Amino acid sequence: MKKDTEYRWLRLQFTLAPVYFLAPAFLLFAVFVLWPVVQSIWISFHEWSGFGEMTWVGLQNYRELFSDPDFHISLANNIRWLVLMLLAPVGGLFIALFLNQNVRGIRMIKSLFFFPFVINLVVIGLIFSWFYNPDLGLLAAVFRAFGAKPIPILANEHLATYGIILANLWPQTAYCMILYLTGLTSMNAQVIEAGRIDGAFGWTMLWNVVLPQLRGATFIAVVVTVIGALRSFDLIAIMTSGGPWGSSNVLAYMMYQESLFNFRMGYGASIAVILFLIMTVFITFFLRSVVQNER
Repeated sequence: MKKDTEYRWLRLQFTLAPVYFLAPAFLLFAVFVLWPVVQSIWISFHEWSGFGEMTWVGLQNYRELFSDPDFHISLANNIRWLVLMLLAPVGGLFIALFLNQNVRGIRMIKSLFFFPFVINLVVIGLIFSWFYNPDLGLLAAVFRAFGAKPIPILANEHLATYGIILANLWPQTAYCMILYLTGLTSMNAQVIEAGRIDGAFGWTMLWNVVLPQLRGATFIAVVVTVIGALRSFDLIAIMTSGGPWGSSNVLAYMMYQESLFNFRMGYGASIAVILFLIMTVFITFFLRSVVQNER
């Protein structure tokens, strides 16, 4: 009887062991992630300046949001960010393939490509703001060298968003390159050799032998890039502040402006909820892909 009780107790301990380990992390996640999400959803149904009492307005914030031209511009810009930032994994892959060779001086070249990854986004924003400057910037000097008139990219409502995206592609491509370099160094050499014996070279080798082994690195690179594109804020705040005339605004920066400068916390929370739902769709899709691949 005593041995049976001890066995049940040990079995219970083994069953509860994962709970003991996960409980602290889940508690922090609930306090700092789940609760703010629930609170934001609740605030989005109210009219609130951030001070005093909240006034219940139901879905009024969402109705106003979907009829707001600034919201449509911000959402369109987020889509542009999402599509164009996917060039980062592609560029990172080809740079990694170029750097993954044993030649003299390759470490120095690698350090140059690592450089954008370690720079703060604020510094990158300042560097590219100077680069795009139509009077003193390097890009203006290039235009003048070819006898063309410099284009004020950040002051052009049609080009500002693309200029900021290009600035963000620089460090993001470096990050994806690091992921792919890590993946290339851990590839199975026997599989590569077998592919060469079977006559796989060039694009055939890349598509059928190399890329399948880099699936994990590709997944992380795409997920991080997509989430970063949807959360884009830093460079916009540094380089244009959403201008000119709101043409480079995105949902995250619009939420920031409405909440902290226009004192419309409820309206800003509704933007946050829409952005959260968009990110949830993408994250769910990626997690589903992970589960299917594991099975």
